[in-house]
Amino acid sequence: MTSDMAGGLLAGVAAAVLFGLAAVAQAHAVRRDSSNAQGLAGFVVWAARNPWMLAVIAAYLVGFLLHAVAIWLLPLYLAQASIALSLPVTAFASARLSELLSGRGWLAVAAVTAGLVLLAVGAGPAGDTITGTAYAVGLVVGLVLLLGVGLVARRAGALTLGWLAGLGYAGSALAVRGVDVPLSPAIVAAALTVPAFGVLAFWLYSLALDRSLVSTASAPMITAQTFVPALAGLAWLGDGVRDGWGAAIAVGLLLATVGSLLLSRDQAS
Repeated sequence: MTSDMAGGLLAGVAAAVLFGLAAVAQAHAVRRDSSNAQGLAGFVVWAARNPWMLAVIAAYLVGFLLHAVAIWLLPLYLAQASIALSLPVTAFASARLSELLSGRGWLAVAAVTAGLVLLAVGAGPAGDTITGTAYAVGLVVGLVLLLGVGLVARRAGALTLGWLAGLGYAGSALAVRGVDVPLSPAIVAAALTVPAFGVLAFWLYSLALDRSLVSTASAPMITAQTFVPALAGLAWLGDGVRDGWGAAIAVGLLLATVGSLLLSRDQAS
């Protein structure tokens, strides 16, 4: 593992810790006044005036900067999988909300962690940034589609909302790979979708947190934001795998995904 990859992995893990703690604080804030989370515009205004949510947003912003470093230095599948470590952080911290995992839940957390270890060991070099017009247009179209689906599904269950939030954060991660210098119209368009995807995902995740355990809402979100960029990075963005470690990468992604799905079904309290 190169020094750049080690630094990227460290940044990703630090981001995961911040995201895991922020998720619990976010759930606390939303549940205190859940009526303000229903509409996107009203939610943004309410969050901007709520001290708890402002602290959550600050934590997410710092975490996002660390996450962006990981995305630039690591293959997307590893950068996103490192964020899966926010699950055990959330599981520990959610005890503050009297939410306790069952034995199966902790087994799921262990599976996610083991999957990340395999991904870290098998990771190859990260692909280049993508700055073409087609990539930027694809990001904008994806954002509009997700916004439409989110508005229609805003009263859905936590599992659906968690998946949609994960797609939003996945879009933000993919958009980061479209940002580079010197600037061009396509790069500016990609850069603008980064916070747009983030705000949309933040709203959908808040709705999910209001309707279930923190870990239950977080698991599908993390699964979606891990798998979608991972597959895109390997298929289209030039992310590499160490020679002979393809099977380990596949098993690592499988463990992280299955662990997240199992955790999403854990309803212990």
